[in-house]
Amino acid sequence: MKKVPERTCIGCKEVKPKNELLRIVKDKDNVISIDLTGKKNGRGAYICANEECLDKAVKSNRLAKAFEQNIDKEIYEDLRDVIVSQSK
Repeated sequence: MKKVPERTCIGCKEVKPKNELLRIVKDKDNVISIDLTGKKNGRGAYICANEECLDKAVKSNRLAKAFEQNIDKEIYEDLRDVIVSQSK
């Protein structure tokens, strides 16, 4: 039986299967983007696909801490758009 990889959500801090979470990635040029495939190169952070976890992550600045740099508001807006579109 193959083991399912698990990751921790930066919003709620719960450990969940990797395929249930959205991945945000910082590449070697320090460009942050949303990785819908889960296969882009770079440092990844994971978040549940719900707005509550995103709100917690934004409020406590967890994404900036994970990537050790400031995060543009555009990234959070794009992430919110992806979450809303997936919940429909």
